[in-house]
Formats: sequence, C-alpha cells, structure tokens
Amino acid sequence: MCANIVVAEDDAKQAELVRRYLEHEGHAVTVVEDGRTALETVRHQEPDLVVLDVMMPGADGLDVVRILRAERREVPVLMLTARSTEDDLLLGLDLGADDYMTKPFSPRELTARVRTLLRRNRRGPDPAPATVLASGPEAAPDDEVLTVGVLRVDPLRHEVSVAGAPVECTPGEFRLLAAMAAEPGRVFTRARLLDELHGFDKYISGRTVDMHVMNLRKKIERVPRRPARLITVFGVGYKLMDPAKNVRHASS
Repeated sequence: MCANIVVAEDDAKQAELVRRYLEHEGHAVTVVEDGRTALETVRHQEPDLVVLDVMMPGADGLDVVRILRAERREVPVLMLTARSTEDDLLLGLDLGADDYMTKPFSPRELTARVRTLLRRNRRGPDPAPATVLASGPEAAPDDEVLTVGVLRVDPLRHEVSVAGAPVECTPGEFRLLAAMAAEPGRVFTRARLLDELHGFDKYISGRTVDMHVMNLRKKIERVPRRPARLITVFGVGYKLMDPAKNVRHASS
C-alpha cells in the first residue's frame, strides 16, 4: 500500500529517520520543517497521510490539525509528541488527530501505525448495521465471541468488527474493549480500566485510559464526538452499550 505522505518535523535527524523508514515501505515522502509549510504542502499535494510533530516553529502541530479540520480536510494525521506534552496530546486528539506516538519511538512501530491508518482510511465509512459478520471455519464459536449489538469482539483471535467491518485495535485498546464487552452496561471506573492496561502500556495514567477511549470512539462510533456506544459516565468512568437498545440515552 504505497502512499503520498507529508512528514512535518523540525528535527532534521528525526525527520530523516522517519523518511528513510517510510520510503523503505514504498511510500513517497515529503519532509517539511514548520507548520506553515506543512499546511501549504497538504493543500497543494492532498497527501494520503500526515506525520505531524507537535512542537514546531511557525505554527505548531495543534494549529495545523485545527486548521486542516476547519478546512474539512479528512487526511489522517499521526502526531509525534514528547511525553511531557500530554495535555497537548489530548487536545490534539480532540481537535481531530487520528493517532499519536510519544518520543522516543520505534521506527518500526511508526510504519505499522502508518499502515493501520492508511488501511482504515481507504476502507471508507462503516457499512449499514444490517450487514452481518460472516462466519467461517476459522471464526471463533459464537459463545466465545463478545457481542454488543453489531460490535463483535473475538478474544481468541484478537479481532474486532462493527457491523461486519474489521476494526484495527492496539493491544491496550483491545484489552479495554474486551473487558467492557464482557459486561455490557456495567460502569467501569478508570481505576478498573487501568488494571486492564497493566502489561500493555509502558506509561500508564488516568489520561491513558481517556486517550484509549477517544481512539476507540474514532474506530467504533459513527459520530465519535457524539458517542452512542462507548459512553462516558461523568465522575465515574465508562460503559459499553448497544445503541439500538438505548436510543434515548443521552450521549456524552
């Protein structure tokens, strides 16, 4: 899956490393050093994906994401950030970034994240709920698959689908989703969800849970900003619901 990718990174060594790994994957890469040039390049090239550093001169990564989404540009954005900018990271995801990686990061993991974002973007929107996930000789038995409406979580094969469309999840995201899918309607506190993440995330905090939830909503909700499936219970935590059975539930 070859793509046109814009890398916005003002650290020359970091940018060169990212460029080499992405080009090795067969992608065409354009490197820019500041936010203003990143915006101009995206407008001109209309790339398939943007790798965007948060801290840049001219206009930072948060400004770039805000402007791109205000212009209704749906290009996937993978943000690069230092762990000390966690608040900026959360804001970036809320503004419309699709994924993030903290520095220092593994270039091989970066290329894997890029592949996932490109696959997700090229699949298009989720099909209508009437679509049913086909079963086959390799599918797990129905009594071992966790089902919440059209959401299916297969713990044995580490697979997730919504209305038959496969959903790519990180190990941490899958762990949280499987825990909640096993008890739909139950409210999970952040502390309980943090327990699920031990051994999956290197850096764990209450905000880590929130970031996973935001990313999951981008993957399993029709309108992530108005979730109907993965619901916030204010002051407590989160719960997973079947929207078809809870059409009157107020979204968070």
